[in-house]
Amino acid sequence: MPEPLAYYAHSTAILDEGCRIGDGCRIWHFSHVSAGAELGPNCSLGQNVFVADGVRLGRNVKVQNNVSLYTGVECADDVFIGPSVVFTNVLNPRSAVPRRHEYRSTMVERGTSIGANSTIVCGVHLGEYSFVGAGSVVTKDVAPYCLVVGNPARPRGWMSTHGHRLHFTATGLATCPESGQHYRLTNNQVFPVSPEL
Repeated sequence: MPEPLAYYAHSTAILDEGCRIGDGCRIWHFSHVSAGAELGPNCSLGQNVFVADGVRLGRNVKVQNNVSLYTGVECADDVFIGPSVVFTNVLNPRSAVPRRHEYRSTMVERGTSIGANSTIVCGVHLGEYSFVGAGSVVTKDVAPYCLVVGNPARPRGWMSTHGHRLHFTATGLATCPESGQHYRLTNNQVFPVSPEL
């Protein structure tokens, strides 16, 4: 008798031979994981998600409905990707000009959240715990903990690891209202600091 799978995949999902799926993953209706793709433990793929060859997802990555992750995309642990987010992998596509050798990498660091209907232009780096507002078009790197919104996306503030807006005092300190974690703003960079400060 074969051993039970350590993950769940809906009967309509397509899992190509050679893909790697971690324990506890959940793959829902009409999703497709290509050969060479790698999903870490406890990832969740919503309905109609495509994961291309070479894409790597860390632990506990949540991908909502109607998202395509193309070759070159890599997500660290605890990343959230909202519904209908768009990733690209070529800067100047033309139907008549093959550019597979020009794919650019996109790195999404730990804890990042990307709001629904956002577009992430290839080649950018989203720093850890950054936050992309819904409908934004990201064309440049995003600093850790930074909140960006708009088209093109521009910095609008800072977010805690729990996803709350941080309001800094004149001395450059802020506290997350949910976790109580303190943060320091120095030289336009945010750092978590010990609660004793």
